[in-house]
Amino acid sequence: MAASFVYDITRLVTRMLNKTPNGIDRVDFAYANHFLAAGNDGNAGVMTTLLGPRLFSRTASLAAVEGIGVHWGEADDPQEDAAYRKIVAALGERPSGIASQGARIERRRSGQAAGTWRWMRTHGAPTGQSLVRHVPENACYLNVSQFPLWISRYFRWLEQRPDVKAVFFLHDLLPIERPEFFPPAEEPRYHARLANVAHYGHAVITSSQVCKEGFQRALAERGRPTIPILALPLPVSPIFHERAAVPFELEKEVYFICCGTIEPRKNHLLLLHLWRQLAEKLGPVTPKLVLIGNRGWENENAVDLLERCPLLQGHVIEASGLSTPALKRLLDGARALLMPSFAEGYGLPVAEALAAGVPVIASDIPVFREIGGETGSEAITYLPPLAGDRWLEAILNASENQRHVPQLATPGKRTPPWNWTSYFRALDDFLADL
Repeated sequence: MAASFVYDITRLVTRMLNKTPNGIDRVDFAYANHFLAAGNDGNAGVMTTLLGPRLFSRTASLAAVEGIGVHWGEADDPQEDAAYRKIVAALGERPSGIASQGARIERRRSGQAAGTWRWMRTHGAPTGQSLVRHVPENACYLNVSQFPLWISRYFRWLEQRPDVKAVFFLHDLLPIERPEFFPPAEEPRYHARLANVAHYGHAVITSSQVCKEGFQRALAERGRPTIPILALPLPVSPIFHERAAVPFELEKEVYFICCGTIEPRKNHLLLLHLWRQLAEKLGPVTPKLVLIGNRGWENENAVDLLERCPLLQGHVIEASGLSTPALKRLLDGARALLMPSFAEGYGLPVAEALAAGVPVIASDIPVFREIGGETGSEAITYLPPLAGDRWLEAILNASENQRHVPQLATPGKRTPPWNWTSYFRALDDFLADL
């Protein structure tokens, strides 16, 4: 096993500019806390800067990571989250039928970013040469965020330190398998990522067997057919395992949640067209749809519906910047999580909802089968992503049924590890064998 670990915090530090974390951020945050925790005194953080890679002490790196967690509000009471309160208020409003900018809710936080920048100025080695000199002998370099893995010059220091083992977490192959869902620049960028992993990497971590098989093929094509690859399904934050009654402020509301960046791959258009049909049929008693996520790219059709379709006004709530505790509280009151994606590398919202005991209606794609079980269960329903009539039927059934009882809903045939403790035990065993 490596004597020590050097954890790349580059992307994580830049995320202090975001109000809340996305799925990748949460994984990066959990890894950083594990490898930089007290007791790991031989470990350190590394950050890529314009002056070159810089090495930071474990304590300085952990302080930055903890500050980012505070900035994200990961421990906030949902009742103190302004975005959550606005969503609750919007759920209780009756639709006016007047087109406007829609119910678009954003969370605004401040006050932590300045402190995170301060530690950057006061800790760490000043140059890339110092990084090469100060990284402990036989250390393991860990990069979980893939950032900035497409730029090879940021990793050339590894050539001067052949004793350092570089391990990369790779999220998925979607930019080269399904390039139509991404900006044009993303496909060549991802090819560059894979080339750098093939050149510098000693091992790869990923989150699903589907991804592992894809990476085995891709890296074999780049001359690394035997690189070790570990597929570990991602756990969720412990808060999602906490069983809770439906929040009192949501007891009378009928609503669904869709969680993810608004982009074509997530198939929000299907839900928006279905909600237009529901509004035509049900009028004021139409269930609400809460879209949790930022606006992404190439989403003009979805945005036009959100902002200009009169039938959707008051029935669809668009929200971003929601804290993890607030998301859990909203899930506790939802009739189901809806995930109609065409393709995913993993699907953390599905795992979170299943852990919380919330029903899921999801696309019938391989990675969701990995998460929820091959045959499904009472907790998850698989549907083809273009089967609009079947989605409409499932949504109507969930709307009319008795609200779910969290204690009775359990995940499907999901295999361990299911929590971060067992996850990191398996990961540490893998790294020990490199």
